Amino acid sequence: MPPLDDLRPGGGSPGPYDETSPQELYLDPEMLAQELAQELLGDPLDDIDTTDPAAADVAAECDLGLELLRRAEQSASHDDRMQGLRIFCEHRDPRVIPQLLPLLAAPCPIHRMSAVYALGRNPSPLAVEPLLNLLAGDDNGYVRKAVAWSLGSYPDAPVLNPLIRSLQVDIAAVRLLAASSLAEAGGTGPAKADPAAAQLLLTLRIDSEPAVRSNSAWALGRLYLDLVEPRQKEVVETLVHTMLEDSDSAVRDEARLALEQLESPDVLERLQTLVDEGLLI
Repeated sequence: MPPLDDLRPGGGSPGPYDETSPQELYLDPEMLAQELAQELLGDPLDDIDTTDPAAADVAAECDLGLELLRRAEQSASHDDRMQGLRIFCEHRDPRVIPQLLPLLAAPCPIHRMSAVYALGRNPSPLAVEPLLNLLAGDDNGYVRKAVAWSLGSYPDAPVLNPLIRSLQVDIAAVRLLAASSLAEAGGTGPAKADPAAAQLLLTLRIDSEPAVRSNSAWALGRLYLDLVEPRQKEVVETLVHTMLEDSDSAVRDEARLALEQLESPDVLERLQTLVDEGLLI
């Protein structure tokens, strides 16, 4: 995986905002984006045993988050709103959806971005249309970047084509996360996997940003089993070419890892041949 800005759903990492005050985040949206991004690598709830006393702590924290967001509605307190959003970037609670949805239209881009990340952690069918509208039209790149990640939590919604378009035309930070989310959006069967793979293959060949190419290689590995055989062969050949020829070592490494994780005897034998011939270390 690319070591920088690797925001694929499912890893492990501390929460956002650590040791950073809401005032600092308000003044520095890039810091907020970086802090939020760290949280997206993992989900502490996945590791919680419901019989563990820590589960009660999570419930209490969600209660606090709801109260902070309610209080912010009445007082317009930036600090209360940011503290409440922080909680729901970390934890899931369906009760928060009615409070998150209006924030997608907030005038403050930090509020919009934080609400988007929270809706990635707390997906709701009601969020799909406004999230897609933000991806297509929000003028803040941090907000679109958050949407590109969060849509990976909505694989059954009509997010495939919007993510493909973002991977084609948006800024690098958004393309990075669109590539990752296409692995989720395309992973529901061949009908979605094939167009997702087609765009990822093109991006892997032509994108100017190594991190975007690297995430595209990773996503292709994730989609491989959902592809028909001709497309699988194209994926293997493109990954092999990338592994041998890409100008960036991290992209080459990611392509090799994707090939190894296919666990195909033919592919593994081919890799071993390349090692024996001195073309791979």
